Amino acid sequence: MSDASLPGPRAPILEIRSVAKRFDATQALEDVSLALYPGEIHALVGENGAGKSTLIKIMTGVHQPDRGEILLAGKPVTIASAAGAQRLGIAAIYQEPLLFPDLNVAENIFISHQDRGTFVGWGKMYRDAEEILAALGVSLDVKSPARGLTLAAQQSVEIAKAISMNVRVLIMDEPTASLSAHEVEELFKLARDLRGKGVAILFVSHRMEEVFEIADKVTVFRDGRLISTRLRDEATPQRAIADMVGREIDPTKRRLSVAQNDLLLSVRDLACEGVFEGVSFDLHRGEVLGFAGLIGAGRTDVGLALFGIEPATSGTITLNGKPIEVKSPRDGMNYGIAYVSEDRRQLGLVLPMAVFANISLPALKRYLNSVGLLRTSAERETANHFCQRLAIRTPSVDAEVAKLSGGNQQKVMLSKWLNTNPSILILDEPTRGVDVGSKAEVHAIIGHLASEGIGVIVISSDLPEVLALSDRVLVMREGRQMAILNHNEANPETVMSVAMGQRAAIPDEAQR
Repeated sequence: MSDASLPGPRAPILEIRSVAKRFDATQALEDVSLALYPGEIHALVGENGAGKSTLIKIMTGVHQPDRGEILLAGKPVTIASAAGAQRLGIAAIYQEPLLFPDLNVAENIFISHQDRGTFVGWGKMYRDAEEILAALGVSLDVKSPARGLTLAAQQSVEIAKAISMNVRVLIMDEPTASLSAHEVEELFKLARDLRGKGVAILFVSHRMEEVFEIADKVTVFRDGRLISTRLRDEATPQRAIADMVGREIDPTKRRLSVAQNDLLLSVRDLACEGVFEGVSFDLHRGEVLGFAGLIGAGRTDVGLALFGIEPATSGTITLNGKPIEVKSPRDGMNYGIAYVSEDRRQLGLVLPMAVFANISLPALKRYLNSVGLLRTSAERETANHFCQRLAIRTPSVDAEVAKLSGGNQQKVMLSKWLNTNPSILILDEPTRGVDVGSKAEVHAIIGHLASEGIGVIVISSDLPEVLALSDRVLVMREGRQMAILNHNEANPETVMSVAMGQRAAIPDEAQR
């Protein structure tokens, strides 16, 4: 369905016509046309590698299209740079805010202004910053450094910066990926206020529930092409997902259990002083145990303790019937425990390094020859094995990890830890920031690993994901274990009631 055929309250403020862009052998965009209207939130969804980021970079002047044209208020324009995009009233905010941490809020808001003269009028700058934030309904000290702001406050400063440049088109690229539910609600309020002021918003997200909460219109990209554009009332998440991947996917479909009776790990009264306490559970071979709870409940902290990053201060851990102490990640690895971090860019991968170098990193001793030199041929052989096993899409194992899509980066990080041959795999937010198709692939990989007898712990803020993957669900609240729910007991209402304290903790004897 063509975007031009959809009714708009006014003429589009920004129109992309038949744009194409190629990078070497990759056709990133082909014949893409898109119209953004004033006072409208237009969602853009698609798998990683579908062309969303390339379109954003063309709109913000980072890349130039090979073919096609861009019209602003009906007139052809050339967007040659980021500064040129700002002058035209086009701005973008991203998943990770791009603020200068040592500058204060007001300085960050006006950092791009070149029309304020050689000398800074501090009083006027602070007054103007306060007026912009007040118009957004945001209460911030404009003289406070950006370093101490929450992510949500940083996003507010980014939006204030855009408004200070008289924004007409605001691109929001995965702005909620690192925000809590309350912070997302506040960000959406700002977006709706901007829509009411006539700003055209392009909202890019992998979170379908958010797309259908805030968008007026939904466009789907696949393989560099625009597949569909529909008004929200004409679209459904299932229809959008089918357009994204070219096939039907049910993200809530539960995997078949392959859990065995063979007890692998037993944890009793595990605690980390001041962080969490009273955590007790068993993990069997082939079992997927989900950790659910609100942000800050302590789920990740338990995972860090089990791997030895932040060791427990009390309690017992028994592995294969023998008591163990995990005081460091090296201890964890020696006991066959692997931990896949939720932050692949900062903690999980070395982005400038090649795929093969990342995969071999935790097990480098295995690739040393007799004189202590790395056998890169053996590293590449291992990497090629995992590329086939996990269907990692990369030009070669020599490619920089930074150049892969989010879903493929996630699979490289998973390969890195599978290469240590773990018996217990802890996955923290295993599909954070990946598209629906890659998410289904990661879920299938987790199911396959469980079928091989690995005990898997999945820590996730995505409740449908936890319910779809888990044989049992451990629910936490404010650093305490509240319940362990069996597969047939775990449903969204029960889990959230326990996690929010609306239902009493289930006694220990029922947590089996």
